[in-house]
Amino acid sequence: MKKQSFENHSKLVMGFHGFTFLAMMGLFIGSLIALAKSTDATFYGASLLVLNAIILMLLAFYLRSFALKAQDRAIRAEEKLRYFILTGKAISNKISTRQLIGLRFASDEEFVELVHRAQKENLSEKDIKKLIKNWKPDLYRV
Repeated sequence: MKKQSFENHSKLVMGFHGFTFLAMMGLFIGSLIALAKSTDATFYGASLLVLNAIILMLLAFYLRSFALKAQDRAIRAEEKLRYFILTGKAISNKISTRQLIGLRFASDEEFVELVHRAQKENLSEKDIKKLIKNWKPDLYRV
């Protein structure tokens, strides 16, 4: 497996991000075309097809966002515990969840320094990731 870094850490699942997205867009566009071409006799069925497509898109969006929110909460708890283990102190509440998500890739050797720098300079998640010298892979992402 290729070593994880800033350049290759994002995860793209072709079945979800590619095929499923394109299939839902095809269904939605096709259902709108069917609705536009419907007659009085087929209007009800065509409108249900549009509704079905909208429900599927909303379902996919919310399923993904709920999973990411749960993952963000787990990362926040893990990184707060890691900071406590490394320093014996609680992490500042001024560190945002997005910053902690960026910090999760830092090795223990640079983690505490990066936490303090992130808080002091109000670094973004992306900025933090770019500053990491010794990348700690996260292979259990959703």
